[in-house]
Amino acid sequence: MSDSNQDQKQINIELDEKTAEGVYSNLAIINHSVSEFVVDFVSMMPGAPKAKVKSRIILTPQHAKKFLKALNDNVQRFEKAHGAIKDYEQPPIPINFGPTGEA
Repeated sequence: MSDSNQDQKQINIELDEKTAEGVYSNLAIINHSVSEFVVDFVSMMPGAPKAKVKSRIILTPQHAKKFLKALNDNVQRFEKAHGAIKDYEQPPIPINFGPTGEA
């Protein structure tokens, strides 16, 4: 590939300091409609009756599928380098945050 083709395909992504800190999440809740996927990232403390949504990401179905593939590829690379990720069984968590809706 020539240098001019590489320059056209590069994206300059900015990351400010606050966003770079990240947000901890130990639970993700995924809902969808015909036009979008909504992923709520939640931080839940053991034994606490309440949890708080820390971040919400809304994706088109096409981007949700690309994200699924990218995440799967990264998990496979991680496991190849560090060994299998153990999946600990946990009892289901009753989740209630109001009536469900569609976009």
